Amino acid sequence: MFGIENYLGFIVAAMLLNLTPGTDSMYIITRSISQGQKAGVYSVLGIVSGILVHTLLAALGLSIILANSPLAFMIVKYIGAAYLCYLGFKMLVLNSAPLIANNLPENNPHTAAKSSSYGKIYQQGVLTNTFNPKVALFFLAFFPQFIDPSYAYSTLSFLILGLTFATTGLIWCLCLALLAARFSQRLRENPAIETILNKISGIVFVGLGIKLLTEKG
Repeated sequence: MFGIENYLGFIVAAMLLNLTPGTDSMYIITRSISQGQKAGVYSVLGIVSGILVHTLLAALGLSIILANSPLAFMIVKYIGAAYLCYLGFKMLVLNSAPLIANNLPENNPHTAAKSSSYGKIYQQGVLTNTFNPKVALFFLAFFPQFIDPSYAYSTLSFLILGLTFATTGLIWCLCLALLAARFSQRLRENPAIETILNKISGIVFVGLGIKLLTEKG
C-alpha cells in the first residue's frame, strides 16, 4: 500500500518509540505540571506540528543535508540547545505571577494575554521539536525500513508514515499532558507553589538544552 511494507509493524514500533521518554515528553510534562492542562495541550500540538515539519523535510530530502553536513547539523543543534536554555532562563526570572493565570473570566482584560501565552507555548513546542536535529536523523534512519525501495513515489510513503507517527504521538502526548496537569492541579492552586513549579520548569529546560548541546551526533 503506497509503497509501505509492514505498516502494522510500523504502527507498533511508532507507539513503542513514543512511549520512550525524551525531550518532547519532558517539555510536555513540564508545561502541564507548571501551567496546567490547556498549556499542556498546546505544547502537545506544538510538538506534533514539529513532527510534521520533520516529516515534510524528510519527504523532500532536505533532512539529508543534516545527515551529510556536520556543519549544518551543529548549527541546528546549537540553535535548538540555545532556544531551550532561553526558555529555561525566561521561566527562572519569571516573577511570582504565573505565566498563565487560571480561571479568568472571559471579559477579564487578561484574557487576551492568556490566549497569547497559549499561542507562544504552541510556537515554542514547534521550535523545540524542529530544531532538534536528532529527530530529522531518526526519521531518515527509521522510515526507509518500511518503504519499498522500488516504489516510485517514496515522498508519499514518507508523508503517510510521518502522519501515522504524528498521530500515535498525539494520542500518547495528550495522555501525558492530561495526567501531568491533573496530578499537579492542587499544587498550582497555591501561587507560591506555582512559582516554584515555574522555577523547576526553567531548570528542566536549561538541563534539556545542555543535554542536547553535549550529546554526540
